[in-house]
Amino acid sequence: MRIAVSSNDGKQLCGHAGQARHWLIFEGEMGGRASQIDRLELAPQNVFHHHKDANGPHPLESVQALISKSAGEGFLRRMAKKGIDAKLTTERNAQKAADDYLAGRLKPPPVPGLMSLFCKLRDMFSEH
Repeated sequence: MRIAVSSNDGKQLCGHAGQARHWLIFEGEMGGRASQIDRLELAPQNVFHHHKDANGPHPLESVQALISKSAGEGFLRRMAKKGIDAKLTTERNAQKAADDYLAGRLKPPPVPGLMSLFCKLRDMFSEH
């Protein structure tokens, strides 16, 4: 299984999945450990908030799971339609987040707050 984790520095999870340009790609089996196999920097047009499905497949469509700190409901629905299990978490360490996902113990998402309202507002005007 391939897992994409949003991370600007290659170690810590970064914020909003729809705006993330930098992703770590892990591979592993449920119950096992994740191994980082790639780092991906999306071109500006491939950032989820700007990517149009009519322009062809997205570079992250080959993953089965995606982990980030935040995302709007529209993004989560879009990933589900593509068969990608998108998860939000309070975990900060990218490797631990991937390992915990495979172990079925990923920390839950943050309590909705101001950022959640911002994401909902942005989703109203976004095509994703």
